Amino acid sequence: QVHLAESGGDLVQAGGSLSLHCVASGITRGCLAWFRQTPGRAREGVASIYVGGRTTFYGSALAGRVSIPQLNGANNATLQMHSLRIEDRAMYYCAALPLGFFTSAAQCALNKEYTSWGQGTRGTVIS
Repeated sequence: QVHLAESGGDLVQAGGSLSLHCVASGITRGCLAWFRQTPGRAREGVASIYVGGRTTFYGSALAGRVSIPQLNGANNATLQMHSLRIEDRAMYYCAALPLGFFTSAAQCALNKEYTSWGQGTRGTVIS
């Protein structure tokens, strides 16, 4: 069973940066991703990464202002955001999609159906 623990949510000023962290257990091969949601809006994919590899995908919401380097081992995903805007305030969720052997990293795209979700961590941006 996959368990995801997010951390790093904070209040930052517009133009600032924020890093969110996700530690996953119970997954040895597959994808980790970050999504976000605000009230009244559909959930949107922010970024994803293939666990143990370097394949990444980015959504349009934070295009050019986000990266998802895989740090400190394979079972984690850090979301690094900069030049934040008021509209970036949201609940950010880590998600996982376990994959089998010989599965393409393309399965980590943000339009795939991720099967495990964390509780979320809130990012608040103020002017």
